[in-house]
Amino acid sequence: MSTTTKNKAITVEAVINAPVEKVWKLWTDPKHIIRWNNASDDWHTPEAENDLRVGGKFRSHMEARDGSQGFDFTGEYSKVALFRQIEYTLLDGRKVRVSFVADENETRVKEKFDAEQIHTIELQRSGWQAILDNFKKYVETSEVLKRIHFEIRINAKAEFVHRTMLDKEKFEIWSAEFNPTSHYIGSWEKGSKILFLGTDNDGNMGGMVSRIRENIPGRSVSIEHLGIVQHGKEILSGSEVAGWAGAMENYTFSESNGKTLLSVSMDVNQEFMSYFMETWPKALKKLKEICEA
Repeated sequence: MSTTTKNKAITVEAVINAPVEKVWKLWTDPKHIIRWNNASDDWHTPEAENDLRVGGKFRSHMEARDGSQGFDFTGEYSKVALFRQIEYTLLDGRKVRVSFVADENETRVKEKFDAEQIHTIELQRSGWQAILDNFKKYVETSEVLKRIHFEIRINAKAEFVHRTMLDKEKFEIWSAEFNPTSHYIGSWEKGSKILFLGTDNDGNMGGMVSRIRENIPGRSVSIEHLGIVQHGKEILSGSEVAGWAGAMENYTFSESNGKTLLSVSMDVNQEFMSYFMETWPKALKKLKEICEA
């Protein structure tokens, strides 16, 4: 039997080593919400929407990484005080208040929410605290990712470009511009796990652990990066992945008169910005050559 009581309030909090402006941005921006909004590594938030204003609504779709279960966390804002407080009402009528208290380069985040009637008070408290702790870790260990964008026009139909780009042998040719040993293991099917791999100068295997969020032939491919491969080992949590976990890599194919405009956007941290700015144009040029050969 549940030990919850109607209208009983639960409070969780955390002190974050970051200025309130950064804390607020990462708390409210959907492209960051999808990177920290989970209580454990086997859950994630692949989609988030946020209309941050009084009367505005939000939605975070939370699901198990294996796709076995999921739900929408939704509500409507009743108060938005920049850098200070957010209040909202969930669909079931429960109230939530989030306060941000700035102290130079520290920010105390406190959430007070009405308990629901299904789970115990302690289970609810531990779940919300785990998400808040994950947010704290994300803010303190990650850089703000920036999105870079590239385009190339290819004299071939969109479905052909799409199919060629993902073909295992062709992929190894055009992606060799990033790493001569570049390859992938896994499937491009929507929802599938895929590893993008390559060896470094010392022969160590490294790369990305990723998930295919969407794959529509001749239209789009969306990849969510979940973690990294380091010395052949998959790492999905900790400071090592803070700059990559949740980063998106998106491809769109727009066809006109038998030609395709391939657009690529990618979230990247400052450390790798110059590397990708140099290598992406080369990789796309190589893909164009393959498709037009």
